[in-house]
Amino acid sequence: MIHFESFQLNNGLKVIVHEDPSTPMAAVNLLYDVGSRDESENKTGFAHLFEHLMFGGSKNIPSFDRPLQLVGGDNNAFTSPDITNYYINLPAANLETAFWLESDRMMSLSFDPKVLEVQRSVVIEEFKQRYLNQPYGDIWLKMRPEIYSKHPYRWPTIGKDISHIEQATMEDVKEFFYKFYRPNNATLVVAGQVKLDQVKQLAEKWFGPIPAGESLKRALPVEPAQSSAKQLEVEADVPLDAIYKVYRMPDRLHADYYALDLMTDVLGKGRTSQLYNDLVKEKQLFNSISAYSSGSHDPGMLVIGGKLNPHISLDDANAEIEQIVYGLHQGISETTLEKTKNQAQAAHAFSEVELLNRAMFLAMGDILGDANMINEELGKIGKVSTDNIQQVARQYLQKEQCTTMYYKAKK
Repeated sequence: MIHFESFQLNNGLKVIVHEDPSTPMAAVNLLYDVGSRDESENKTGFAHLFEHLMFGGSKNIPSFDRPLQLVGGDNNAFTSPDITNYYINLPAANLETAFWLESDRMMSLSFDPKVLEVQRSVVIEEFKQRYLNQPYGDIWLKMRPEIYSKHPYRWPTIGKDISHIEQATMEDVKEFFYKFYRPNNATLVVAGQVKLDQVKQLAEKWFGPIPAGESLKRALPVEPAQSSAKQLEVEADVPLDAIYKVYRMPDRLHADYYALDLMTDVLGKGRTSQLYNDLVKEKQLFNSISAYSSGSHDPGMLVIGGKLNPHISLDDANAEIEQIVYGLHQGISETTLEKTKNQAQAAHAFSEVELLNRAMFLAMGDILGDANMINEELGKIGKVSTDNIQQVARQYLQKEQCTTMYYKAKK
C-alpha cells in the first residue's frame, strides 16, 4: 500500500506527497499530460522534441544537470503517446534544488535558437539511428498507420516523418510549450523523506507564481472498429524473418483491461509462456517470441512479435501462432491462471520497492483520474477468473481484428 496525501495550487498544479522516512532520498516526478497523440498530423514528434528541449536550459539556469550533480542528484525523462514524464532523484536534504530547477523551466524555458538547433539535431540523429538505420527499426513507422486510420496513435512517439522535426520553427515550439507545459496540465509527485507541510511550502514558493494556461480540451478522433484482417509485407536487410501481429484492445481504464493483460502474459511473457514453450523450445520455429499489451490511455494494442529460425516458412509460423492464440477461446486452466497471477503480483510488489517507481505510479494514476489506482491493482488482478480470460479471448482475439506484418529478410 502506497500512502499519500494530495493538494492543488490555485494555478491548477496537482501535488501528491508520499512520505517514506525509511530512506534518506527524495524522488520528484513531474508528469505533463501531453504525448504524441496531442500532435497535429503535419507536425509530429513535438512531444519527444520537447523532452529534449527541457534539458536545454531555462531563463535562469543555463545547465540543468550541473546543479543537480553538485547536490548528489540525477534526472531523466521519457515520452509516450500519452504522457511526458520528468523525474529527479536526490538526497532529501537537497529537495529544494529540484523544486527550483523544475519550476524555472516550467516558468521560463530557454527559447534560444541555438538550443533548438542542437536538440533538433539530436532528435533527427535518434530518428535515423533507432528507426531508419537499425534492423527492424521501422516496424512501427509501418505498422501504426495500418492499425489506426483516424486516431493519432497512427504515428510513433518519434514522429511520423523526420521532416516534421527538420522544419519545426521557434513559433511552433513556443505554441506547443504554452499550450501543454502549464501547471494546470501537470501532476507533481514528491516522495521519500519529506513532509506534507514542507512540500506545500516549497510548492507554493516555486510553482505558485506560475500562471495557469488555458484548460486543455482534448477531442481526439475515435478510431472505428476494425472489421477485416489486414496484412502487409516488408523486405529489408535484416538477419531473420519476423512476424508481428496486433489485435485491437480497449483502453487502460476499461473493465476488461486486467483480464486482457493477464491473458497476454499467458500468451507471451517470459520463458514459461505458451508461445515461447511451444514455438521456441519445443517446435524450434522461432528464435524469440513475446507478447505484451500497450496499456494506453485510449484503445490500444495487444502485440505479438517474434523472429523466425532460418528456413522456416512465414505462413507456417503464422499458422502456429494463430493456433495458440485462438486456442485461448477454449479457456485456460485454473493452474495456469494462478501461476500467471502470482507472477504478475510478484512483479507488482517488486516494482514498488523503488521509491521513484512509487512516485511514477501515483502520477500516472492521477493523470488517468485516480492516484489510488496503484493500490487497487492487486485486488483487480486477484479477481480475474478463467471465465474472464475466455470471454476476453473470444471477444478481442478475432482474425478480423488483427493486423499482421511479415518482415522478410532479403535473400
